[in-house]
Amino acid sequence: MSRRRLSFLVFVSGGCSLATEMAGARLLAPYFGTSNLVWANVIGLILLYLSLGYWLGGKWADRHPTAEALGSVVMVAAVSIAVLPFLSRPLFAAAADAFDRVSAGAYIASFFATMLTFAIPVTALGAVSPWAIRLAVERVEEAGTVAGRLYALSTLGSIAGTFLPVLVLIPALGTQRTLLSAAVLLAVSALIALPAKARLAPTAIAALLFITPGTIKPTADGKLLYEKESPYQYVQVVREKAGDTVLHLNEGWAVHSVLPAKGPLTDGYWDAFLALPVLNGRASGRIAILGNAGGTVANLYGAVWPAIAIDGVEIDPVVSEVGRRFLGMKNPKLTVHTADARFWLRGAAGGYDGIVVDAYRQPYIPFHLASKEFFALVRDRLAQGGVVAINVGTPPGETKLVTTIAQTMRAVFPVVQERRFDEFNSIVIGYRSATQATRSRARLAAATGIVSGPARALARSLADVAPGASGNVLTDDRAPIEWVTDRSLLAYLRAGAPDSR
Repeated sequence: MSRRRLSFLVFVSGGCSLATEMAGARLLAPYFGTSNLVWANVIGLILLYLSLGYWLGGKWADRHPTAEALGSVVMVAAVSIAVLPFLSRPLFAAAADAFDRVSAGAYIASFFATMLTFAIPVTALGAVSPWAIRLAVERVEEAGTVAGRLYALSTLGSIAGTFLPVLVLIPALGTQRTLLSAAVLLAVSALIALPAKARLAPTAIAALLFITPGTIKPTADGKLLYEKESPYQYVQVVREKAGDTVLHLNEGWAVHSVLPAKGPLTDGYWDAFLALPVLNGRASGRIAILGNAGGTVANLYGAVWPAIAIDGVEIDPVVSEVGRRFLGMKNPKLTVHTADARFWLRGAAGGYDGIVVDAYRQPYIPFHLASKEFFALVRDRLAQGGVVAINVGTPPGETKLVTTIAQTMRAVFPVVQERRFDEFNSIVIGYRSATQATRSRARLAAATGIVSGPARALARSLADVAPGASGNVLTDDRAPIEWVTDRSLLAYLRAGAPDSR
């Protein structure tokens, strides 16, 4: 094989290895999420498989120093990538069923079984570079130069395989066809080292591109209205049997927005945010919603507090579009900003009478939206007498995370109060003015009209949060949010009976 063809094969293999990693993470997202834990497992196991491939590739290259042998390994990688989106579905379903049954063992086993599906293609691709070096080196004196050139080409391919799927292919084609496109390209590149009869393989893989991707994640709880893989996450809208329309993101363990069949109240934690104007005594003015999602809180304010102007911040434009199409997000006083909540808040003018933080994507929380530095920024953007209210979702009975976040807020705000609002959600309130906080319970209990129900529900058992030890305060430098969340999830899974669904 000529050096030019060998270099092309190495470049394509490097690109497809990273494309498989990026698209593989998207396969996992609807079932396991996109937390740092998931990414750590994806990256760690990919590196493990690549290391195994380097070792095996070197050994096999010494035993079979032929271009045809290398081409065969690349073709194996191409075929195994092509079957990934179809093979993984049963494993994902098993994982989802395991969590529904509240079975820790089955869930963990399914997760790692899923990760094993990447073993064959990534190991095979890891074998390409050492094998290519073995074929390209003609004199010992040029071994270093050849190895450096081929590893540089592999890395350049990996760079292309990182950005092209994320920025172009996945948004345009979807995850299934992105993986199949990578498999076709890989199979075609293998043909330069294989006999003519091998041309059937890329043709067969290309035929799979014409299979229309089915439902990414079926639902048994109602009618699927919409699903899409946005640049940020998996988005799903479902019309439940009771008539409510709900928004699920990624693994779908939480409802992120709801349009009630009989509104405007949702009978969920969103209703508690209607109490902010009661607490600060202002029926007009401005509030900010960090984590606007499909606009549930904005809809409530439009119905109950129509004079209040709202800045809704949502990082994913697809979610905002879903809110407009399916979830009734039509409050004329709402201005939607497409940005990360903390980045946007840093540049905001401030002077808000209230700030709602509902950007915590259960079960995992972005650490930079739960640190002392973040809450200091929130405080500085509140008007004098302003109030911040935060929803913290946790498994039933597992409230350590709520306590940790509340004590972090207490390091910034003079008074912080907390109440478990329902089985999964706690509302944590921070007051910029300690004087105003002393009247909070009386104001909530005296609320009238449609807001009286959620206000009085919030007033019940509303408890002051005492300052925590400095070691329990989350900071930008140290915020082990996922560690706390993982312990809570595992405790919840272990406590449940295997057939408690």
